[in-house]
Amino acid sequence: MAHFARIVDGIVEQVIVSEQEFIDGIEGAWVQTSYNTRGNVHYGQDGEPDDGAALRKNFAGIGFIYDETRDAFYPPPVYASWVLNEDTCIWEAPTAKPDDNHYTWDEDAGEWVAVE
Repeated sequence: MAHFARIVDGIVEQVIVSEQEFIDGIEGAWVQTSYNTRGNVHYGQDGEPDDGAALRKNFAGIGFIYDETRDAFYPPPVYASWVLNEDTCIWEAPTAKPDDNHYTWDEDAGEWVAVE
């Protein structure tokens, strides 16, 4: 059994667990996705990176974009200023998030703001 995402106009509309033979017999565009892939890294049963092959950069979610050119799944952008990392297909802020406190992104200010 494997996970498959139904793609309509480049957007994931459904994710199911199925045998390839079932997918081959139903209509629509279906693309395999891996529950163990995040940020172009494959993770084992223990949640740690392993030597497994990453599949399509990220596990597909409903509303995710399937980019045929990149052969990758990624979520829609949250902020207009963030940039898609080509290697991981994860959106990144224009500046690194500080790690000394809890912060949230303020799009209007274009910066990380401490959360009290």
